[in-house]
Amino acid sequence: MADSKDIDVPRNLIEKITRLLMGLLSEMPLSDETYRQSPRERARKLALEASLKAAGVSGSLAIPPGPVGMLTVLPDLAVVWRIQRQLVADIASCYGKTAELGKEQMLYCLFKHAAGQIIRDVVVRVGERILMKRASLQATQRVLRRIGIVVTERVVGKTVSRWLPIVGAVGIGAYAFYDTAQVAKTSISLFEGQADTEPER
Repeated sequence: MADSKDIDVPRNLIEKITRLLMGLLSEMPLSDETYRQSPRERARKLALEASLKAAGVSGSLAIPPGPVGMLTVLPDLAVVWRIQRQLVADIASCYGKTAELGKEQMLYCLFKHAAGQIIRDVVVRVGERILMKRASLQATQRVLRRIGIVVTERVVGKTVSRWLPIVGAVGIGAYAFYDTAQVAKTSISLFEGQADTEPER
């Protein structure tokens, strides 16, 4: 993975996005959802609700054109990631896995689809099982910075959309819907399957 100095993206934006990610994983959200005997149907409903909400927020924030629209990039990411983080917590709760939800599981659910290569630093597949590696604060920060670079590249690549008021807003909203649906898909797969956390050493 290339370092930020090798990539033509603003370093200060990478730092801001990385800090946003660190705040996102600093605590797990509480959930009002309860354990279900058949959680998949409820998880899918939660996924649709969260995807629609993320699309609405993202699309609305992308409506202001030009420089004003660029000011909405970080608030957009922050709100969508919070929606997705809550979705992961709610799905975990439906499956009765709240106690097993830690920063490694959250990181995996939020970013496996968008930064799979990087996520391999915190997860190993052993046959049918997924083993979450316990990550030190330093290791977590390193992973989050690398994800921050990937996200920043994507944001910079999509800035043109924010100069096209309506068309850009629809595209950005559609991407937020898709992205949130992928988070849900990963979460359902993780909590339905067999996942363990690496034992303390």
